[in-house]
Order: sequence, then structure tokens, then C-alpha cells
Amino acid sequence: MSHWLIKSEPEEYSFEDLKKEKKTEWTGVRNYAARIHLNAMKKGDICLYYHSISEKAIVGLCVVSQEAYPDPTDDTGKWVAVEVSYLKPLVKPVLYSTLKAMEHMKKFDLIRISRLSVMPVSDQYWYEIMEMSETSI
Repeated sequence: MSHWLIKSEPEEYSFEDLKKEKKTEWTGVRNYAARIHLNAMKKGDICLYYHSISEKAIVGLCVVSQEAYPDPTDDTGKWVAVEVSYLKPLVKPVLYSTLKAMEHMKKFDLIRISRLSVMPVSDQYWYEIMEMSETSI
């Protein structure tokens, strides 16, 4: 099983929206690196759900419930989507500013490539973030 981080602007689609709907299509991603990551996601992989722009924090967990398929919002046929399902909120959200202040987190794509909206999370970063959030699966 792999771990991922997906970003959303809470004003557009928040973790609370996912909680209410139970699952959603992760559509509209138009970045080549992010597309590679979407294609690599497998059913059952767990994602950290990150609120960007205003809140800038990892706030919850969701699971990949359907692997990559053609993005229904794309007329060109170049882009893909996945379906994710609500799992649970983090006990304590993990702030971007906290991660950025940690020297060893500087290699984490969230810090290193801050505009990337879908990214893998190494086991090292995954376990540390889960510990910081006081959350278990």
C-alpha cells in the first residue's frame, strides 16, 4: 500500500464536503506530474487530505476507492481522475508552517514542490505526520 497527499481549496471542496458525500471523483487535475501520481494510485491506498490556500494544513484521511480512469471533466482525453472515499479526520491537523520549520521535511514534496496538487508520501513522512496528528488508522 502506498500513501499520498491530495490538495484541495476548502472553499471549493473541503474535507467536510467529502465527509458529507462519503466519496468523490478527484477531477480537474491538469498537471503532468500529478497525472503520473494519479495513475500510480491503487485501490486501498490512503491519502492525506490537505487544505490549501487559507488553512494550509493536513486535516484528514481518505482512501482511493477507484483507480485512475478518464477524467469526465476533460474533453481532450489526456487527463485522469480517481475516486476517493472519506476515512476519518486527523485528531490534530498538521500545519504546513510546522512541517516547513522542520529541517528534515524540506525534501517532502509538499514543501519542495508546493504547487503540486497530488504527491506520494514516503513511509518516513507518513509515520511522522500520523504521530504529529495523534491519529491512528
